[in-house]
Amino acid sequence: MKQEEQQFLNDLDKRLWTMANKLLPMLDAAVYKHVVLGLIFLKYVSDSFKERRAELQAAFTDPNNDYYLGDDSAELIEQELEARDYYTEKNVFWVPALARWDFLQANAKVAVGTVLQVKNGKTTEYKFNGIGRLLDDALEAVEKENPKLKGVLEKDYARKQIDSALPGLIDLIAEIPFKHGTLHAKDILGHVYEYFLGEFAMAEGKKGGQYYTPKSIVTLIVEMLEPYQGRVYDPCCGSGGFFVQSEKFVEEHGGRIGQISVYGQESNPTTWRLASMNMAIRGMDFDFGKEPASTYTRDQHPDLSADYIMANPPFNMKEWNAGVKDDDPRWKYGIPPASNANFAWMQHMIHHLAPHGSMALLLANGSMSSNTNNEGEIRKALIEADLIECMVALPGQLFTNTQIPACIWFLTRSKSARNGTRDRKNETLFIDARNLGYMKDRVLRDFAPDDIRKIADTFHAWKKGENYADEAGFCKTAKLEDIKKHDYVLTPGRYVGAAEQEADGEPFEEKMARLTAQLNEQFGESARLEAMIRENLARLGYGG
Repeated sequence: MKQEEQQFLNDLDKRLWTMANKLLPMLDAAVYKHVVLGLIFLKYVSDSFKERRAELQAAFTDPNNDYYLGDDSAELIEQELEARDYYTEKNVFWVPALARWDFLQANAKVAVGTVLQVKNGKTTEYKFNGIGRLLDDALEAVEKENPKLKGVLEKDYARKQIDSALPGLIDLIAEIPFKHGTLHAKDILGHVYEYFLGEFAMAEGKKGGQYYTPKSIVTLIVEMLEPYQGRVYDPCCGSGGFFVQSEKFVEEHGGRIGQISVYGQESNPTTWRLASMNMAIRGMDFDFGKEPASTYTRDQHPDLSADYIMANPPFNMKEWNAGVKDDDPRWKYGIPPASNANFAWMQHMIHHLAPHGSMALLLANGSMSSNTNNEGEIRKALIEADLIECMVALPGQLFTNTQIPACIWFLTRSKSARNGTRDRKNETLFIDARNLGYMKDRVLRDFAPDDIRKIADTFHAWKKGENYADEAGFCKTAKLEDIKKHDYVLTPGRYVGAAEQEADGEPFEEKMARLTAQLNEQFGESARLEAMIRENLARLGYGG
């Protein structure tokens, strides 16, 4: 993306967020999120429809175009512009008249109104009462006309009783252009949607983090796995961040949308809707199952064999196994304890991994060393099966919702030489990234692009066997025998050691003598200052 266009998006984000927060102070972030994101979605489908409509208008009136309808065909053109097939053939959602943004904005301040709808050559009259009800009906109509959106849109603006604030919010979102330079509706509104998801996650704190993984961590995982093409799966997909970043990765590396197939699952109904809208805004084809459902008990993709799996499951989830049998075929490496779902997630993902597939999942640091309740035995079995490819220890304070230290597990079905990689059997790469990143504010740390590049480049160099070398304090390749010596503990710090300190040229004995003298001097100065303070207090009549 051009620098000017990126700056335009960044400025748009901040301006919209600041103004949006002024419009609805009566709602908490969890509720406000759906109000704003639902409107952004409506703006997107309407803008995409409007863009396609303008293309058709130009084609119908251009004598050199195959769609040309003649010079005296104004009425026919108007009818053709309302023909659904012209839109769906380009994967553009069909938007009924009452859901088009210009109509919504024009009627936002009208208490009661009427709109004429033309469908299949027939004109019908629609009456509405208040903007909240109009928005609900508009979303209902969009969902009805586009089966892919069935059950996805949240239609309860009227129930929230916020009609007084909605016109201002609609006017604000109307300022989002559907074109800027080479950017189109999908690019602009997708970016705004993603930005707002992140801001709402921070505003909601711990609860918000359940559906949002920090972008830098998502980017790191995608850059390391490199999902160029194939089936991409996330069994706890939240708002769909891994899928968005995967599509960006494909496009940035010369591919095209459609080279990857997206499969996800999410148990939270509202988050499932957020993810579905997120995919729809970007024009991505997706399969999130028929409904929101538990991955443990109602796997929505039982026959899926995925090429890439990425996930950020809830850390250390307790009492997850209600309705799950101990003889479940997924528990090939051991029965996960009821007190912690970490290795249940991991084995579920392995179960769905293709023969040459690769996967990554974020887990709490305890997963690398815990020996309680069969966890140590499961980890040992995974190591002995030679599934662990790379372990990355992350710095603290990366998440909005937890301060629990985290790591990334990278697993693969096959470490054989393939597609430019070397044979890595019985080898595991350990990366300690705890000293990377920067503080973006008082409480949150983030990775800079150079940090992501350093970690990802190290991983790829190791896989290829080119320009890789162990670096004390950062990375180390270990054999299976080395891991056995460490009792199958996978904490990178145990393997990479401490970073070498640069020698300053001063002999130890001389440095020690100098520092001791300096310390004694500071002790003497401290005693002198203490005596002065006591003397001054005595003059004022305080102290003894």
